[in-house]
Amino acid sequence: MSLTEKGEAGPGRSARPGGSARRRRPWHVYRRAPGEPRTVGYLYILPALAVFVVFIVLPLLQSVRYSLYDWDGLSPARWAGADNYVALLTDPDLRGAFVHALILLLFYAALPVLIGLLLAATMSRIRVRGLTFFRTVLFLPQVLAMVVVAVAWRWVYAPSGVVNQVLGLIGLGSKGQPWLGNPDLALPAIGIAGTWVGFGLCMVLFMAGVQSIPRELYEAARLDGAGAVREFFAVTLPALRPQIAVATTLTIVAGLRNFDLIYLTTSGGPGNSTSVPAYEVYHRAFELSQVGSAATVGVGLTVVVFVLTAVVSRLVEGKQ
Repeated sequence: MSLTEKGEAGPGRSARPGGSARRRRPWHVYRRAPGEPRTVGYLYILPALAVFVVFIVLPLLQSVRYSLYDWDGLSPARWAGADNYVALLTDPDLRGAFVHALILLLFYAALPVLIGLLLAATMSRIRVRGLTFFRTVLFLPQVLAMVVVAVAWRWVYAPSGVVNQVLGLIGLGSKGQPWLGNPDLALPAIGIAGTWVGFGLCMVLFMAGVQSIPRELYEAARLDGAGAVREFFAVTLPALRPQIAVATTLTIVAGLRNFDLIYLTTSGGPGNSTSVPAYEVYHRAFELSQVGSAATVGVGLTVVVFVLTAVVSRLVEGKQ
């Protein structure tokens, strides 16, 4: 029996009574439009996702598990439940470490952002010879190893260091003291070192943002009689919101995970006056053999980082 006799579609014939022939759709009709979600796209992120799960998610889950035990790292662990978390909230030393970290955020995040904004606004209005040189010099602390930074600032704050020598030259030699050995001044002294490291990054981010602002906005502001300060708050600051969010997030995370500068300068002392959560994790896990307590501090620090970064993104970037 031929195809025509079976009622199959033939050239110029209808396959169904009273209906049109069902034609095969061209091959290009089945192709997805550019940008349309495709399942195969997940294969491209699979390697990065696997690395993220292995090195971030699984260690985090393991830390949460350790935080529920009383364990010295060698002998069998004992179930502790929420005892470590209760100690995290009630132990003065642990609470003090988190308070010190929040104080350091003023030096590690707030001051670098303010100084970076001031420098970016100044450099965008004033022609400075050798601007690239100055920008490189100000960014240099950001690329130095933290060990180098710590050793340099220990020399600066030493009893015979630069600070005390300058005080002696201006007739304030009696005010000189071992800055890192004073419980009241050690934390601000470390904070100033953190400000010195962080403001170069903020300045570079803000300078890049200022260069993307249309010049017409500044010209319109000047035609309206806006001065330098009003121009900054009306044009520059609103346009730099994304860069401010990025700089604030990066500096907050850097301040909360601060360990090497504390360890190499004061080791949490004198007393516990400069102890921070990241140092407490090391101190309790490797010096006191309190792995469960150290894991609890690490989990608490992770929660603080998530909360602060979420708040910053909400406040600076807005709903978008």
